[in-house]
Amino acid sequence: MPPDIEAIAEQVFVALADPSRRAILAALASGGPATVTDLAGRLPVTRQAIAKHLALLAEAGLVTAEPGERRRVRYRLRSAPMQVAQQFLAALARDWDGPLGALKDHLDRGARGPATTPLHEARAHHG
Repeated sequence: MPPDIEAIAEQVFVALADPSRRAILAALASGGPATVTDLAGRLPVTRQAIAKHLALLAEAGLVTAEPGERRRVRYRLRSAPMQVAQQFLAALARDWDGPLGALKDHLDRGARGPATTPLHEARAHHG
């Protein structure tokens, strides 16, 4: 996997790790572009905290700042980094599918094998 994809995915995962940042992204997803003040009115987070979270989200590429009327900055979602993170997870899952499938087959074969449990042995002797 190219290192830039992994780096972008890591930034997205770090950004998504915080519940306040997830709430900000959800608010932007449901309500469209918004200012820090707009978001502070909808979320139980201070304007200062929202501004800090938006800076980190912008650094991860998940939001972009757009100049608005009266020098107010509006933040808009960007889906590209999220798509890169999804591709990273999909590739990781594909890489896991082979070994996990082999492990499952091995465990299934072991469960059907000659080994018996104490309960089965007890029933065989008393049955």
